[in-house]
Amino acid sequence: MPKMRRKSDLPTKVCATCGKPFAWRKKWEKVWDEVRYCSDRCRASRPGPART
Repeated sequence: MPKMRRKSDLPTKVCATCGKPFAWRKKWEKVWDEVRYCSDRCRASRPGPART
């Protein structure tokens, strides 16, 4: 069984929308390089092309 890690030892990123840091989560294990937003709320309100 793998050794447990402290939350402070996990990799972190900064959210592209709100600018807050967020830590790695198990559900992001395979797509960590593609994760840009800390939550669904930030992903939904991301800046992008004007919607009509």
